[in-house]
Amino acid sequence: MTGLVAGKRLLVTGVITEQSIGYAVARLAQQQGARIVLTGYGRMSLVERVARKLPEPPPVIELDVTDQAQLAALPEQVRPHLDGLDGVVHSIAYGPPAALGGGFLTAGWEDVATAVHVSAYSYQALAMAARPLLGPGSALVGLTFDASVAWPAYDWMGVAKAGLEATSRYLARYLGPEGIRSNLVSSGPVRSMAARSIPGFDQFEQPWHARAPLGWDLADAEPAARACLALLSDWFPATTGEIVHVDGGYHAVGA
Repeated sequence: MTGLVAGKRLLVTGVITEQSIGYAVARLAQQQGARIVLTGYGRMSLVERVARKLPEPPPVIELDVTDQAQLAALPEQVRPHLDGLDGVVHSIAYGPPAALGGGFLTAGWEDVATAVHVSAYSYQALAMAARPLLGPGSALVGLTFDASVAWPAYDWMGVAKAGLEATSRYLARYLGPEGIRSNLVSSGPVRSMAARSIPGFDQFEQPWHARAPLGWDLADAEPAARACLALLSDWFPATTGEIVHVDGGYHAVGA
C-alpha cells in the first residue's frame, strides 16, 4: 500500500459534520492508507452517521475529554480496533456563549474555565490517555487559530487557544524523549459547526478574502487537513513544538 500515511494507525477527534477539519483529516487519512478510529461526544448518532460517509466507515468510540474515567478507559476502547497508535488528532474546542461574542470583560470564571478545559487542557489530557498506545515516531497534531493577536468576538477562546499553543510546546518538551512529536496547525477560518456557533464569526470572513495573498476559501477544510496529514507522516521526523500556518498567508502580511 502506498500513501503519505500508509499503514498508520490514527485516532481522530472532532468529526461532527462533513465541513469539519476533523472529517477532512479522516477522509484524507483513509485515502492515504491509514487505519482510523474516531471519537465522539454527546451526539454519538450524528458522529456515527457522518462516519458512514467516509470511504471506509471506521469504528467510533465515545470520549468526553473532560471525563477522567473515559480518558482512563481510552486504551481499552481503542485496542479492539487498533493494536496501537501512530498518531492522534486533537480537533476539539468549545467556549460557552458568555465567553465569546464580545463577552471578554463580563465572562465569569466558570465559563472561562470550561473554554480552557475543553480547548486547551484537553490536549494534554488526550495525549496522556493515548500515551500507552503511542511509541517512538508517533505524532500528536492539534488545531489552533492564531493566538498571537486579539480577534474580534473570539475573546476567551483566543485565550484558550494561546493555552493550547503553550500546551503543545510543553508536550513537545516532555514527550520528545519518548520519540513523540507534538505540533499544531493554525488554520484560517472554516465555516464549520464550531465556527458558526461563534457570535460575530462573519467579522473574520471579509478580512481573509481581502488580505490573504493566496486567497482563502472558508468552505474548504482540505488545506488544513493536508497539513495535519503531513505532520502525522514520517516526513517531519525532527519537527516538534511547531505551529504550521495554513491560512493563505494571512498571518504574514500587515493591514
